[in-house]
Amino acid sequence: MAKKTEKPVRAPENETSLAKQLEYQKRLNNITNRIHSARDTDDILLNLQGEILSLFDAERITIYVIDPAKKEIVSRLKTGNEVSEIRVPVNNGSISGYCAATGLVLNISDVYDQNELDAINPRLRFDKSWDQMTGYKTTQILAAPILHNTVLQGVIQLINKQGGQRFTHEDESSVMDIANVLGAAIFKNRKVAEKSRVTRFDFLVGQNIISRNELIEAMERSRKKRASVESVLMNEFHVSKEDIGRSLSEFYRTRFIPYDDNMVIPGQLLKGLRVNFLKRNNFIPVLQSEDTVVVAMENPGSLPARDAVKRLIKSKKFEYCVSLKEDIHKMIDMFFDVKRTQILPSSGSIEEILGQLKTEDDEEDDYDSMAEDDSAIVQLVNKMIIDAFNRGASDIHIEPRPGKRPAVIRLRIDGACQIYQTIPHTYKRALVSRIKIMSDLDIAEKRLPQDGKIKFKRYAPLDIELRVATIPTAGRNEDVVMRILASGDPMPLNRMGMTERDYESFIDIITKPYGMVLVVGPTGSGKTTTLHAAMRYINKPETKIWTAEDPVEITQDGLRQVQVQPKIGLDFASAMRAFLRADPDVIMVGEMRDQETVSTGIEASLTGHLVFSTLHTNSAPETITRLLDMGMDPFNFADALLGILAQRLTRTLCKKCKEKYHPTREEFDALVRLYDGDFNALGFEFTDDFHLYRPKGCPECSNTGYRGRVGIFELLRGTDEMKLLIQNRAKIDDLRKQAVRADGMTTLMQDGIRKVCLGLTDIRQVRRVCIR
Repeated sequence: MAKKTEKPVRAPENETSLAKQLEYQKRLNNITNRIHSARDTDDILLNLQGEILSLFDAERITIYVIDPAKKEIVSRLKTGNEVSEIRVPVNNGSISGYCAATGLVLNISDVYDQNELDAINPRLRFDKSWDQMTGYKTTQILAAPILHNTVLQGVIQLINKQGGQRFTHEDESSVMDIANVLGAAIFKNRKVAEKSRVTRFDFLVGQNIISRNELIEAMERSRKKRASVESVLMNEFHVSKEDIGRSLSEFYRTRFIPYDDNMVIPGQLLKGLRVNFLKRNNFIPVLQSEDTVVVAMENPGSLPARDAVKRLIKSKKFEYCVSLKEDIHKMIDMFFDVKRTQILPSSGSIEEILGQLKTEDDEEDDYDSMAEDDSAIVQLVNKMIIDAFNRGASDIHIEPRPGKRPAVIRLRIDGACQIYQTIPHTYKRALVSRIKIMSDLDIAEKRLPQDGKIKFKRYAPLDIELRVATIPTAGRNEDVVMRILASGDPMPLNRMGMTERDYESFIDIITKPYGMVLVVGPTGSGKTTTLHAAMRYINKPETKIWTAEDPVEITQDGLRQVQVQPKIGLDFASAMRAFLRADPDVIMVGEMRDQETVSTGIEASLTGHLVFSTLHTNSAPETITRLLDMGMDPFNFADALLGILAQRLTRTLCKKCKEKYHPTREEFDALVRLYDGDFNALGFEFTDDFHLYRPKGCPECSNTGYRGRVGIFELLRGTDEMKLLIQNRAKIDDLRKQAVRADGMTTLMQDGIRKVCLGLTDIRQVRRVCIR
């Protein structure tokens, strides 16, 4: 009889499930216990990273900690090496940011499914930029807030469950257990770091900018490389100078002063100081305010350095500020040798020049004790002009102050004035007299304004011209303003920054055979640059172009350029009359200053010539009423007019440091109201993806947040309807309505707001240069 085969005994399914749960709980307890007992949370998390991923069957993990100063969470631990650090604002713009903001656990099966995100919160968005940057596709996310006593410490985020399923409810419970233990551990580590703060960099550790181990590693590297810890932190650990400055400021309890290319040179404080001594002791005086001298020091707490400062610099009070050693050395090099060039190899540094300015008696009668041809004054003026040219300044302002206060020299760079340096009050008159001699002005006449020019190549091998204006001011002083007129090549018209409509319309009118084209705006708004760009476009061998300019700033081959000289009777009107006898196709007149010049220009345009010129008016429609008020015949003017281009120059945001942000609804609505037109035509809507930019400041832009300028334009075309309004002497409002509503003109403000939305500038700079 055959034996019955016995089936193998199988454990009940509930027993197998229970064993898995016990094993799972054991692994979870092991992780939480090791985190809880660890002295260094960072180290233990690195060691446990694989175990945590295995516990949840996840592909990646990121643990963020809060940076309260910036209201961001920053990655303390993460899988993957595509990016070194992740910083996320605490808001709805990302899943981890939303988790931090709300304190909710998020379990999402597909982050690209907007319907699933909308079910959590209609404003919740997944930040796709990280996937685009790394090439790694995120699908499932389990995120939990890390709290300690209800205070946010960070976020733990698990990414992509193995097999592509959603994370389970058990995973949610487990990740909260880990998050609770992490909250206590991170809080404890932060408190320990605060209590054991013994270095000037502990602020960085306390704010989770670097870890304690990273700081120790940076110190070790600085010793091996014989470099400062600050430079190692910035170059190898990517800590910003601003964060290091905050840390030093907290430690020394004083201001942090970074190096700035446009720092004021404190000329009177440098006398008697030597470069080697300052670099050896790592300090430099940077400013004198009333009776207080501000000194930048590597170690403001150093008593020997403070004693040296008091011995060498005479002052009632001192403010000892902290600065980086490298920045102090840059300041010293700049103050004692401002952007040296080989243009003046025989001239000394600023310190050497000022050292020749011997201290005179402080009596009023001794102000003229130094002659204007003294070598120190000569060198000082030459170096000032060269430095202004090197810095890209458009104007130099010399401003003697009343009494015994030092004279201030300011430079206008990108449309904004910046202090260049100060000169002891006893030499202010010799300085002004030297400039008068160079510009062939009467040095004895100090009661009336005077105008002149300096051809600087007579004094140094630098081919620039300066327009000089002297103006008597209070206290028996004279201010001097010098406009630098550097020769250069014309800018291409397609790089001017016009809208497509304005560019095509402007090309159309400047290629007409005859008529008048006006470019208008205040002084320094780029009118001459635009005119030369237009002439470059039409400058062909078959075209004869005559120009009358004051002065000739931009030269072009093919143009016959004339420098007007009113002193001998060669003004704009007489130059234009001469051009009409010289077979011109195109005539450019630098400025329509009077009725005679305007009338001659209109006559020339009506007799078959294309006439370009400029005018100082605020807008294109305003130009029409201004010319009619000057007595122009409305019919001749209307027939001659091709178009009027009004323009301004506004400062652009620094490309290196401009800060992206999402504006509020109120800010967006304010832009729409200011635009005062069809804003939707620009193609910008208020969504979570709409961003503007604001200034931040970095060494590249001298911490101003702005670098360079861009043009904003409005182009009024001489259409038939516009010509009819001109002939009927219509009011300016009617002219503007016709230009904007019927002819499609974009106003200065509208073009400025377009450039704001494009991230080129901000609305504050636009409103500085135009009203509507």
